[in-house]
Amino acid sequence: MKKLLLRFAPFFGLFSVFILFVLICPPEFYSFYNIKTIITQTVIVGIAALGMTLVIVSGGIDLSVGSQIALGTVVVATLLNTGGAETAKAGTALYAALGGIAACALCGVLIGQLVSRLNIVPFIITLGMMQIARGVAKWIGKEQTVSTPANGLQSLMLTDPDPEWLVFAPGVWVAVILLVLTSVLLKYTVFGRYVFAIGSNEKTARLCGINVPLNRVFIYTLNSMFVGVASIMQYSNLTVGDPTAAVGMELDIIAAVVIGGGSLSGGEGSATGSIIGALIMAVLRNGCNMLGVPNFVQEVIIGAIIIGAVAVDRLKHRIQA
Repeated sequence: MKKLLLRFAPFFGLFSVFILFVLICPPEFYSFYNIKTIITQTVIVGIAALGMTLVIVSGGIDLSVGSQIALGTVVVATLLNTGGAETAKAGTALYAALGGIAACALCGVLIGQLVSRLNIVPFIITLGMMQIARGVAKWIGKEQTVSTPANGLQSLMLTDPDPEWLVFAPGVWVAVILLVLTSVLLKYTVFGRYVFAIGSNEKTARLCGINVPLNRVFIYTLNSMFVGVASIMQYSNLTVGDPTAAVGMELDIIAAVVIGGGSLSGGEGSATGSIIGALIMAVLRNGCNMLGVPNFVQEVIIGAIIIGAVAVDRLKHRIQA
């Protein structure tokens, strides 16, 4: 029973937080429109958390994801301006989106190569990449926001989508598709087994014939590709490229994975759990805003939840031992 409760702890946590705010918040909190708003607010952190799940399960960490998101928004905005028209064409928007993903993926390749070749802990490498990516974003954007012509990417995060039959924002459906793909990748592919093996015991993984350096490059590259998609959603939310965007978002992304059951020791985590972790934080922030709770109190609450999630993780290891 204890193992079952610990396994489904993220689901119980989300349910408990939602019911708590239903009881203490005004009726607007549980209106369908507000629920759509909460789900839409989860998209950016949720998509990036899917990539971070791969990294944390493999025993790594990436502190540069917030800066990569800012870099992605600036690259997307810069490429959208290459058309020079008042409204960007669909082809230009697709080209810009792919460019944003590619820019972030390049960061992932560099991180993976440096971690593997220099044998330096990911914390240090990604801390450096955090500064590099932010600096490159400011250089490309000339230290200011980059305005763009009207384009299709700006509608990805609309709470009321067009067409209406989508019900939720297009970005939500993108996140759902990526959630399914990540779940399949982790559970039913050889690469997914390698990710868990590396995170559980890297030395044993090497002895089993797993090419750990190559797989680490793949892991960090995939993570950054997810971050690139999140940067497109961030651009859609802001409608401009902003080199100062997503400051501190890497903490929210890591927290979503940890709250969702991911272990910072590696070897544990799930895509579904990470999305639930992102939803818990979105519900908390939305409910606290409705109650007029100051931002600093919200940060204290989320910090306490992170500590609690890590404590639950330690308890789970003790029970398994």
